[in-house]
Amino acid sequence: MYRFIKAKEEMKQLKLPGFLYSEVPELASTVPYFSMEEDESCEEGIHLIVCVHGLDGNSADLRLVKTYLELGLPGARIDFLMSERNQNDTFADFESMTDRLLDEIVQYIQIYNLTVSKISFVGHSLGNLIVRSVLTRPRFKCYLNKLHTFLSLSGPHLGTLYNSSALVNTGLWFMQKWKKSGSLLQLTCRDHSDPRQTFLYKLSKKSGLQFFKNVVLVGSLQDRYVPYHSARIEMCKTALKDKQTGPVYAEMIENLLLPVLQNKDCSLVRYDVIHALPNTANSLIGRAAHIAVLDSEIFLEKFFLVAGLKFFQ
Repeated sequence: MYRFIKAKEEMKQLKLPGFLYSEVPELASTVPYFSMEEDESCEEGIHLIVCVHGLDGNSADLRLVKTYLELGLPGARIDFLMSERNQNDTFADFESMTDRLLDEIVQYIQIYNLTVSKISFVGHSLGNLIVRSVLTRPRFKCYLNKLHTFLSLSGPHLGTLYNSSALVNTGLWFMQKWKKSGSLLQLTCRDHSDPRQTFLYKLSKKSGLQFFKNVVLVGSLQDRYVPYHSARIEMCKTALKDKQTGPVYAEMIENLLLPVLQNKDCSLVRYDVIHALPNTANSLIGRAAHIAVLDSEIFLEKFFLVAGLKFFQ
């Protein structure tokens, strides 16, 4: 206990914005784990939560997210679609992966004959871009009025154009060449000579995020795979200095955020995460923080219990 208090006081000396979990006076949910009381507010239908993995991932990547949502919302009428249609080919272009995810969602609802009252998405990394792309498709239009929460875990919403890690940039370049990956080419905004004709820029101009009740962006400065500013959808110093591509970057941010901010029924929330990571090679290259939002039980339990559950109620 003494070491904990001492570490907490040292943490306060950093004067970081935000708050400490241990000092939060109220929890996000007053319902205890494993309660059998049903949530009467959900009687009109199922709350479908679609979990979408990232690059080279699989349907089990977000299993802990599913676990803590189920534990934190006992009795709620929720159903999970752990997306698996893209897990064998995440190096394909985004158009192909969008088609697969859209088919998977529509077929899941039809096969199980679900009466859906709400649809929420939880995406990790590249999966967040696939989700945003699905929202723009005509076949999904009938579900737009049911959108509830979009939880983006380390999502490269602005791509990896201004990634500060030379090691990661080199790795992405190598992987793109080796796998002939359309998605990695689109992530780096090198899929067209005109930046305003790239996939990410065109996607930023299409409506989508403003239809959610909650847009929750989670990012970490320790994550070297996805730039901090890209996960938070905000400007960075490098882009401000770049007279050529910087203005295009600023336009992408405005395209994404303006519709969200103009919709009074949509709330935008950003969370910065600082993980306690061991001194390993994975931590050094930034991979550990990138996957900690998936496999850190401490982070996920505290995040949902203190802050995250309210967005899924």
